[in-house]
Amino acid sequence: MLHWFAQTGISLTGNSGLELDASRKAIRRRAIQQQRKVQNLERILNLALEYAPTQGQDDNLDPDWFFSFINMAENIHSPAMQELWAKIFATEVGQPGSFSLRSLTILQQLTQRDARIFSLAVSISCRRTGDYSPKLLFGYYQKPSLLSLLQFKRGAQLNLAQFGLTYPDLLALMDLGLIYNSEIESGELSTVSRNEWRIGSETLHMNPRSRGILLNYYKFTAAGAELSRLVPTKAQPEYILALKRILGNAFNIQ
Repeated sequence: MLHWFAQTGISLTGNSGLELDASRKAIRRRAIQQQRKVQNLERILNLALEYAPTQGQDDNLDPDWFFSFINMAENIHSPAMQELWAKIFATEVGQPGSFSLRSLTILQQLTQRDARIFSLAVSISCRRTGDYSPKLLFGYYQKPSLLSLLQFKRGAQLNLAQFGLTYPDLLALMDLGLIYNSEIESGELSTVSRNEWRIGSETLHMNPRSRGILLNYYKFTAAGAELSRLVPTKAQPEYILALKRILGNAFNIQ
């Protein structure tokens, strides 16, 4: 406890040997806080220079974005999170407009545990061709019809907790504004045209075998989609196999 408080300029009364009056203590604490903020920004700058593109577009960088970035980044103390902020700045310099201030505000709230959960969600996310937002596919549903009434099952779902993403984790991502607050059903999928989904380095081509088939998924928000670009793509083979197995009941998959 003493170690952590000492980093903010606070110590036990009597521990410093020479008692300081309240005003001098406040000045000392402000100096330590400012010093730590400068150190945080220096670390982020050094890391950003490693990630920076060879040719930047810094002349097009929005000054309001930049100074908002600085005001947030100076309070990032964790080395792992500083690395994420450095990647954001390097990307923004090369491609202005890549990250919104809303995304930065959300990122500022992330703890290391939140970042781990988000990274896990990204590892089992996929994108449909032509769609910017990642999704967490977990099953399908068969709309009621005369034929489906004769079938025992009208859908199936994966338990994402099998792959490390528990329901409380999903709720945490929802509270942070990284994924939308409810499960989503796709529109009815055509039996004529193929659906192409990208999961990690693998592409799934899927055709529903009958009409009335819908996919179930959680969708990343715009901010979640932006921040997902910071996470290295490490798909989980076990998830892909389980997804193929469960969707294979209703889809032809190639």
